Amino acid sequence: MRIIHCADLHLDAKMTAHLSREQAKQRKDELLHTFGRMVNYAEERKVNAILIAGDMFDRNTISVQARKYVYDLITSHPYIVFFYLEGNHDAASFIVEGQATPENLKVFPMGWKTYVLYDDGERAITLSGAQDATLDADGLRLKQQDFNIVTLHGQIGEKDDEINLKDYCDKGIDYLALGHIHSYTEGVLLPDGVYCYPGCLEGRGFDECGDHGFVMLDIDERNFSLMRQFVSFAARRLYEFEVDISGCMSTYEVINRMEALERLSSYRNDLVRFVLVGETDIDSEKNLGLIEEHFQDDFYFVTVRDRSVTRVDYRQFRLDKSLKGEFVRLLEGKQGISEEKKAEIIRCGIQALNGEEIVL
Repeated sequence: MRIIHCADLHLDAKMTAHLSREQAKQRKDELLHTFGRMVNYAEERKVNAILIAGDMFDRNTISVQARKYVYDLITSHPYIVFFYLEGNHDAASFIVEGQATPENLKVFPMGWKTYVLYDDGERAITLSGAQDATLDADGLRLKQQDFNIVTLHGQIGEKDDEINLKDYCDKGIDYLALGHIHSYTEGVLLPDGVYCYPGCLEGRGFDECGDHGFVMLDIDERNFSLMRQFVSFAARRLYEFEVDISGCMSTYEVINRMEALERLSSYRNDLVRFVLVGETDIDSEKNLGLIEEHFQDDFYFVTVRDRSVTRVDYRQFRLDKSLKGEFVRLLEGKQGISEEKKAEIIRCGIQALNGEEIVL
């Protein structure tokens, strides 16, 4: 038996952060399209069920387009059973009033519900779940001889509104299918099980960098053993690269340092953020807008963040009789200002004295 475990699809998300209006619309459509590709992937590989462990949609109001696309996708694949556990973002059902719920769509209620996926008369493969992640685990009744999958949506922890793994140990759970965390995470669930967050299908911001996809579960119905594999599946990925620009004195030198990074051409269809680090001289200049313009045709989207530190050698200004020297000496004697803040003020001041545009 094959089951896809996915979560946190966040379909119909606005995708407005960083992107242009056209790119935001394209990425919004790509979220839906990736979900559709995953369903077709499941059909090609004869997957029996797709488990969505929460947050299929992103917000309370679902567009007609997204609602109809998901509904038609499910009904057009009748041999795949979709198990849907609502998450904290799923505030509205995509089944409108008067519309029949597809026979191959199974929804978990607030309390515990168990579905039997396979039964040979002696052992079974079961899938249990509940919308309420804080529900008392004592209400979960499983047979130890069965292969038991349990799904929940929430954060692992020990607070009242979190999933405490201790409560699910020794319950006969072989695979705890979780949702809510947007990166792939797995661990041991004592005595013999595992827990897993598949992460989201598509990263939406630079806090969700790297590979994204779903988990394929392959359960051998002869001995009930489990093989699982993370399947990288996102249409585009997000990456953040640190670039040490120490010693660079100009935008041109910074660009050359960035171009020296290996394999940049591998990320042409992806979203990339460069983070500039290191120490630079107060007389150095860097134009972030020009840097972004230089690389804009090399990636689907690129942005640059400056976290470099300006280095100030006060000794070179102590005998300088210019206005610049007076300004630096004035800042050097100021109390209650950190060296990092002083360096930034001096950098901006020197830019102003040189008639340059001040970059904050």
